Amino acid sequence: MTRFTRWTALTVAAALLTAGCSGAGSPDGGSGDKGDDGKGGGTALDWGECKASGDAPAPGDDWQCATLRVPLDWSKPKGSTIGLALIRARATGDDRLGSLLFNFGGPGGSGVSMMPSYAATVSELRERYDLVSWDPRGVAASEGVRCRDDESIQAAEASVDGTPDTADEEQAFLRDAADFGKGCRKAAGKLMAHVSTTDTARDMDRIRQVLGDDKLNYFGISYGTELGGVYAHLFPEKVGRMTLDAVVDPTADTVGHAKNQARGFQTALNNYLRSTGRDPEEGTRDIARLLERIDAEPLPTSSSGRELTQSLALIGIVLPLYSKSSWPALTSALQAAEEGDGSELLALADGYNERDASGRYGTTTHSQRVISCLDDKQRPTIEETRKELPEFEEISPVFGSFLGWDTAGWCHDWPVPGQVDTPEVSAPGAAPVLVVGNTGDPATPYEGARRMADELGEDVGVVLTWKGEGHGAYGSGSDCVDSTVNAYLLDGTVPEDGKVCS
Repeated sequence: MTRFTRWTALTVAAALLTAGCSGAGSPDGGSGDKGDDGKGGGTALDWGECKASGDAPAPGDDWQCATLRVPLDWSKPKGSTIGLALIRARATGDDRLGSLLFNFGGPGGSGVSMMPSYAATVSELRERYDLVSWDPRGVAASEGVRCRDDESIQAAEASVDGTPDTADEEQAFLRDAADFGKGCRKAAGKLMAHVSTTDTARDMDRIRQVLGDDKLNYFGISYGTELGGVYAHLFPEKVGRMTLDAVVDPTADTVGHAKNQARGFQTALNNYLRSTGRDPEEGTRDIARLLERIDAEPLPTSSSGRELTQSLALIGIVLPLYSKSSWPALTSALQAAEEGDGSELLALADGYNERDASGRYGTTTHSQRVISCLDDKQRPTIEETRKELPEFEEISPVFGSFLGWDTAGWCHDWPVPGQVDTPEVSAPGAAPVLVVGNTGDPATPYEGARRMADELGEDVGVVLTWKGEGHGAYGSGSDCVDSTVNAYLLDGTVPEDGKVCS
């Protein structure tokens, strides 16, 4: 079982190709950065060579890495600490503005791995900013959590139905959810109660301090927009130039967010079907019938000993909807599945689930679950979910049932309670925040951008709209979007609220 992750499609594609980071290299020497030891001290960060991670090579000489110590529990700032892995590339020009901190979403995405891959997209920004990112607490090199081993993950993929049809399937679904939570508890220990978005927002302010910046300049994508909003609420006076792209709706609770995603992915599917010359209603019915057939009888694949289940097929459909450039891959995979071969949809699902050719899985969804279940207070029961399912299925005959059931299973019998119904992002007095929404975004539907701007407050949230497709707007092919964002981040030019790029 996997929730549709709130992070960039580029991250998914790059997950097995990008490098990790270690702070074990030699000190930078004369970087001029202010520092902090995680307990209010003043020792400088030991920026050094970035190391290779697993099969991925080191990112190159332009990149430096370090480890920052921060409190495990921010209510006890002089207590135990944990390490956060950071990565940076220095500004290429002489007119440096400071650092620009990136979060690529998830929750659970590794900024250390992603930042070098994203650098070409933001090369103009690098002329005046140091590009900086990090693995948030509970993610990858920053005390990352693995809740289940590879063999168990594959076994669950094969045996657990994400849209249970019988009482036995429902019980297996819930047992698997509870078992996953127990594995997270065993792996994370005390950290499990200290990986909330609020905890990470406080880490961001410590990162700002050690980088020597008076204000936080920030670029948040997908879940990174929620994180940016929470930071702005906690530290409005420290907000510098902040861009939020592919915006999470801060007014939606667990069920509301799942309904938003059902609408978003159905909209993206409709747009995809139109691009192939098919009627969206007819095409949706055909795909729904295909999924029903796969549910009754999984498809064979070319992957030894593995079949394409309904849940894996659905995930395979989801991945190419994140980017219009991947729509041809979806056409090919659906055609192959209709002909009885599940290999292409399985390969797409494996890409989403970070499964490599040797059967090793990434841990993004592990971290995502640990973080989101600490954030989200709402815990829908099976009975409550059954009542909501008709609305989910009306919203999307393809994605609705899966996302509806997900609300019951995602945090079922979770070892720690959730903290909030919805995140608090009001930021009166903060500098203007540029909020970028894409009308065709499947994972974070466009409506979230306006709601984020409204919640940030009058004279704070400024909406920029792109009439495009895919998850996120910046770097997706719109010169209007890119030039507007660059003018804001580089020159401080705030566009008119409501500007539209078509």
